[in-house]
Amino acid sequence: MTPALIILAAERKSQAVTDWAARVGWVVGLLLFIALLYWLMREGWKWRGTLQGDLPELPAVPDDPGEPRLTTTGRYHGSTTAGQWLDRIVAQGLGTRSRAELTLTEQGVAVVRPGARSFLIPAAALRGARLDKGIAGKVLAEGGLLVITWQHGDRTIDSGFRSDRAAEHTAWVEALTHLHDQHSNDTEGAR
Repeated sequence: MTPALIILAAERKSQAVTDWAARVGWVVGLLLFIALLYWLMREGWKWRGTLQGDLPELPAVPDDPGEPRLTTTGRYHGSTTAGQWLDRIVAQGLGTRSRAELTLTEQGVAVVRPGARSFLIPAAALRGARLDKGIAGKVLAEGGLLVITWQHGDRTIDSGFRSDRAAEHTAWVEALTHLHDQHSNDTEGAR
């Protein structure tokens, strides 16, 4: 045998044996850390809801909302304090994202959400509508989000919606602005 082969044979070692106890310990530790993070996020969500506990009950969608002017389906992305697109409102179920069907009538905007609390944005509570690119936790292309500004109790709220047909957003902004102007003029005329 040549000296080179003897040296190579002497350097050969067997593969290290896996330490299963250490590996299982690390995996369990990682899973506990992830569970702790989720628990902390949930507690933060509940704490935010407690801080916003002064928000009154949402108006219910009436059984007969009236003749629909516009309807659309899409996603409800959440509500924030008006003008503060990162200050999410979670009280009264307003923080729950869901599918939504919007119906505009003389009474206001009926927001029907399967699996979440449906509500009505009364026509008298409307403060405006605009196209925007983001609301807490959701950022889209410029103009990809329909934001309805409305008054609920002593808070002014921005609620964000994304229609399945984004081209409809402009028609919604025009119709909501017209309804707001109409109710503003009716209120001023009644004084």
